[in-house]
Amino acid sequence: MTISVFDLFSIGIGPSSSHTVGPMRAAARFVGRLAEAGTLAEVDSVRVDLYGSLAATGHGHGTLIAIAVGLEGSEPDRIEPDELDAARTRILETATIRLGGVRDIRFSIPDIVLRPLTVLDRHSNGMRFTALDAAATELAGETYFSIGGGFIIQEGEETHADVAPAATVPFPFTSAAELLGHCRTQGLPVSGVMMANELASRSEDEVRFGLLRIHAVMQESVRLSVTRDGLLPGGLGVRRRAKGWFDTLTTEDPGADPFFALDWVNLVALAVNEENASGGRVVTAPTNGAAGIVPAVLHYAVTYVPAVAAASAEVKDDAVVRFLLTAGAIGVLYKERASISGAEVGCQGEVGSAASMAAGALAEILGGTPEQVENSAEIAMEHNLGLTCDPIGGLVQIPCIERNAIASNKAINAARMALRGDGVHHVSLDQVIETMRQTGADMSSKYKETAMGGLAVNVPLC
Repeated sequence: MTISVFDLFSIGIGPSSSHTVGPMRAAARFVGRLAEAGTLAEVDSVRVDLYGSLAATGHGHGTLIAIAVGLEGSEPDRIEPDELDAARTRILETATIRLGGVRDIRFSIPDIVLRPLTVLDRHSNGMRFTALDAAATELAGETYFSIGGGFIIQEGEETHADVAPAATVPFPFTSAAELLGHCRTQGLPVSGVMMANELASRSEDEVRFGLLRIHAVMQESVRLSVTRDGLLPGGLGVRRRAKGWFDTLTTEDPGADPFFALDWVNLVALAVNEENASGGRVVTAPTNGAAGIVPAVLHYAVTYVPAVAAASAEVKDDAVVRFLLTAGAIGVLYKERASISGAEVGCQGEVGSAASMAAGALAEILGGTPEQVENSAEIAMEHNLGLTCDPIGGLVQIPCIERNAIASNKAINAARMALRGDGVHHVSLDQVIETMRQTGADMSSKYKETAMGGLAVNVPLC
């Protein structure tokens, strides 16, 4: 295993981890390299070329402004949404950026070069940054790829620079079979194996604090979203529904009646994804486009699982930590063995992976064995295979928002089905992940976050 739970669950801004968070990180890294090389003062202009899916849906996904803000040195986990809005207004009005946060240079968003029909070999989300001096001589140039979930990789790198090598963890795994093997030999649940690996680089208090903070940001996304009225940005005229649903549900269900459980699950998923669609702060879980599923199923776990719902605050916190560790372990498998990028494998890699992560995590909270956890994760993905990524207008709104709610309920059902069995089943999680990878490879590029097929071309924009 080379990926931490904190890589899969990272705090950022909407609407897309691969098209907003990743490009901002790449731009910030490029300008950081210029500063390290001592050439920042010589830069007169920066040329940006976007390729493939980044170019095809960049406008709707906020890619262009994210890159401009990234070139100012801002990072997605540190900039606040209102700061981003202010920076966007300033950059568009002045056609300048504050390169590295220290000096102004000319930079016009319309000058970003879009090459939607050119797909670079490494990944369909490619971008190149070129720094030029006053004589238009190239000072530096770097190509990056946004490979899903906010992860970026530079051309020439074998893997992402931000993750630890597998040798640093006591129980490395790159397959569900290996993960289950560790559970059996060590007598640990899935969350226990993941915790042991996290402890190789952090104290237990740091892991707990970090995961509880992740949960708090998820909850804050919901809290803010249910206070907002009106339309989502972007021109589709999509009405916000979370506030109306929340107001109605709090009247109908003042006491967490299980009859309303799925309504609340739908609401949490909707609220998070409406916040994401409006460029607000969310947690990639494992992507922004699928950010509502893990919070929605986690809400179900702490509200409607009797052993947790009736417990003390400390026990509930323990459940949150175990849930996120288990979900993270399953997410590692998708990241290592396939992809979580809608531009690479379609929405099965985003919503499908998130549903699988949430299902496995819920199964552990319900008291499932590691084998039942694996079965739950497999069931959830098996019934999301082939899911296309076809956002209307290139916006993370239709069908993305409702899709999160539907997938959240699939995850809950998968966990409950797995708990009725004994963990023995015909299709393994490893097999379904490999099937997802192959399906993504065979899928037409029209259905991989290009807005060139599916609902994106069959639903009129006006």
